[in-house]
Amino acid sequence: MYARSLVAVFLLLVCSSICTAWQAGPSPIGKRIESFALDNCYGKPVAMSDFDDRELIAVVFLGTECPLAKLYGRRLAQLQTKYAEQGVTIIGINSNKHDSMTELLAYQNRFDIPFPMLKDVGNRVADVFGASRTPEVFLLDRQRVIRYHGRIDDQYGVGYSREAPMRNDLAIAIDELLAGKDISSARTDVVGCHIGRVKPIEPSGEITFTKHIAPILNARCVSCHREGEIAPFTLTSYKDVMGWEDTIIEVIDENRMPPWFANPEHGRFANDARLSERERELIVTWIDNGMPEGDAADLPEPPQFVAGWKIPEPDQVIQMRKEPFTVPAQGVVDYQRFVVDPGWDEDKYIVATEARPQNVAVVHHILAFVIPPGKKDVDLEQVLAGYAPGSLPVVCPDGVAVHVKAGSKLLFELHYTPNGTEQTDLSYVGVCFTEKEKVQKPLIGRIAVNTKFQIPAHDDDYEVRAKYKVQEDEALLSMTPHMHLRGKAFRYEARFPNGEREVLLDIPRYDFNWQLKYVLAEPKKLPRGTVVECTAWYDNSGSNLSNPDPGREVGWGDQSWDEMMIGFMETVPTAE
Repeated sequence: MYARSLVAVFLLLVCSSICTAWQAGPSPIGKRIESFALDNCYGKPVAMSDFDDRELIAVVFLGTECPLAKLYGRRLAQLQTKYAEQGVTIIGINSNKHDSMTELLAYQNRFDIPFPMLKDVGNRVADVFGASRTPEVFLLDRQRVIRYHGRIDDQYGVGYSREAPMRNDLAIAIDELLAGKDISSARTDVVGCHIGRVKPIEPSGEITFTKHIAPILNARCVSCHREGEIAPFTLTSYKDVMGWEDTIIEVIDENRMPPWFANPEHGRFANDARLSERERELIVTWIDNGMPEGDAADLPEPPQFVAGWKIPEPDQVIQMRKEPFTVPAQGVVDYQRFVVDPGWDEDKYIVATEARPQNVAVVHHILAFVIPPGKKDVDLEQVLAGYAPGSLPVVCPDGVAVHVKAGSKLLFELHYTPNGTEQTDLSYVGVCFTEKEKVQKPLIGRIAVNTKFQIPAHDDDYEVRAKYKVQEDEALLSMTPHMHLRGKAFRYEARFPNGEREVLLDIPRYDFNWQLKYVLAEPKKLPRGTVVECTAWYDNSGSNLSNPDPGREVGWGDQSWDEMMIGFMETVPTAE
């Protein structure tokens, strides 16, 4: 039954890449805030003293493009409605230099914000509070003294997302203050994007955006960070980058962007997304020098992205279902699976496939599996098509095709991530066929899989192994490790018939949110008798913030709170 609902998530939350955790510094707790005045999104001045009749004021710093600020927009609106009659007011402040009044107004309208949204030009109010992230909360008492500082709740964090908050920190702090009690947890970690501050650095130096930085962004970033794609902000122009420099530096320094987790000591990969040391050095130096724009004549031509199919015009387009699926505004959406009959009454030989989201704003991955005729479960070795932001379609070399038997059905598996507003999606897959006579070799999926394991509760380094033995000489093309929320590390190792061993792929820091396919730069010959051994390590302890229940023994299961252990591979026979 496990095959029916295989989970293979390429991307869970974009905020796992650009949202980061605030590091503890001097505590603002106990600091009194004098009244300030800022313009609201309609251009009208609003002062904190306008709310002198309010018992409590929650000042929340927000950004219009920060993924967490989008997810929490409506939740803040609900909190304002809940506590308004008890004398509580929320004030939203935007201190980002790159967010305009128009964008601030759009944010307020999009999330039905009932409280004032103010523009902090020059980030002077953010400096008074010591705010550094969005969203970041400062709860003021009747004397306008900061009594709580931190997050709204703990539902979202760096690399994890819960179905619901375990602790509603801001609401608890409000309740305790209103009841005259001390706040039980007055300071919590803040997770979010850096505030895009105005900085007193005069641009200088020879490294410029137009000549040095734009080419790097074009090659590494804008496939996702452009208009209409899933990334939360664009990086297609000099203006786009302004305000995101601190976030860019942080995610590069922590090796979270571009997403790539292979140990460079083992193997070479055609789709290696890492920045080179020279590229890192250029970006860091440019930011340190105040980000000079440079000569417009040096600006490279922008990359061209195909608007339609990347494969040849498909012979057949298959929708995931008849009616669109509704994606809620927030929360965690379980993996959606839809069985489709493509009407294949004869064997098909497929040379190209492309999975395409109808709504790129909320689709994080698509997988289409083959269900063999007469079977209920998918064939784990036949993943017909897959999509993740920035991914490429499957195009077989000349003479190579995927063989699918007559009567087969398809299982669409989709992973959605809410972005703050309700959305709909009707994704689809395009396929190109060829005649049997033109096929010389099949493209074959292989797996090393272990379904018989039990990870003990609280174990932070549990090991599980699985093997695949090569029956006939073949060439390995790619590898895709797969685990769930407790996945910690993964390794592929080949044991050749002559006794030699080789690490094919090593993932020392596995990330459930970014499950990638690792495509070899050159096919690896695997002689008959070779054993590919996959080893997976799991962290079922409380130190794993993604862990839904450290006290539970965990075995194989369909959902993300269960576990899986699969080493996917793609091969072709070396013989005709």
